[in-house]
Amino acid sequence: MRFYKLISTILHPIVIPTIGVMLYFLLIPNNLFQFQKLTIISLVFGISYLIPLLILILLKKTKIIKSYHPKSIKERKLPIAIMIIVYYLFGNSLSSMPYLRDLALLFCATSLSLFFIYILFYFKIKASIHLLSLGISVGFFMVLSIIYAKSFTIVIIFIILLAGLLASARLHLKAHTEKDIYIGFFIGTLAPFYLQYFL
Repeated sequence: MRFYKLISTILHPIVIPTIGVMLYFLLIPNNLFQFQKLTIISLVFGISYLIPLLILILLKKTKIIKSYHPKSIKERKLPIAIMIIVYYLFGNSLSSMPYLRDLALLFCATSLSLFFIYILFYFKIKASIHLLSLGISVGFFMVLSIIYAKSFTIVIIFIILLAGLLASARLHLKAHTEKDIYIGFFIGTLAPFYLQYFL
């Protein structure tokens, strides 16, 4: 059980965006200086890790949620709604910077995915946000492989393997059903394609 909890913590949704941006800078050629890359990574870490953490602490202190790991759909609604807005605003800001438009796609796709997750709450479906985050990473690097005509097959396969490991962990922890996991991963994978080719 400890192993599965460790996997869920290491591959937590608030960690994945920072890892994704680091991978992006390693794989995609750009004209940014090293200090600029570090500044962007720090900013992404603050927005995708620290802000959600502060939101959870605030909601817990005000007793809007009972736990730092909201389980019910009711408790998930407000944190997800806030992060939809935060990711959209951040992605929209990045879109105005020529060298960061790829990253704008990543964060706008995250916002869109979370919006779909929020809609599903009204159908009593609690899709996995853990698997959503890895699905977004898979879709993002698939889109980049098309844009730059480069193969990121190894990276994509590695992320899919991690997704399988994470899915197993979430099922063993009884955090989600198989349907929740498939829906989360499916929405995440499609979101970058939708934004890139239909909007």
